[in-house]
Amino acid sequence: MKIDFSKMNSEIKNNFNNGEKYFEVKTFNDGLNKIMHGKLIPGASIGLHTHTDSSEIIYVISGSGKNICEGIEERLNPGDVHYCKKDSSHTFINDGNEDLIFFAVVAKQ
Repeated sequence: MKIDFSKMNSEIKNNFNNGEKYFEVKTFNDGLNKIMHGKLIPGASIGLHTHTDSSEIIYVISGSGKNICEGIEERLNPGDVHYCKKDSSHTFINDGNEDLIFFAVVAKQ
């Protein structure tokens, strides 16, 4: 099944999970999995949240930032992947000077 993000409308998520500023996202959701193409503007973040019934995989396409998962901070650059396993908490932060473009999959478990 092809998912064509270029044909989807973007949503603006303000202060998502009590994060800073906003991020823009296009989402496919079949009830079990969310597949997202997102953009965090400079200074924006997705606030700390816990995946109680899912895991999340984030692939950085462009830009850079950091992810803090279970208190461990990791730098993320283009081509890097972050994995947040079920029952873990994480936050995603664009601390760079350009948009952080990413692809993410949240899979229910």
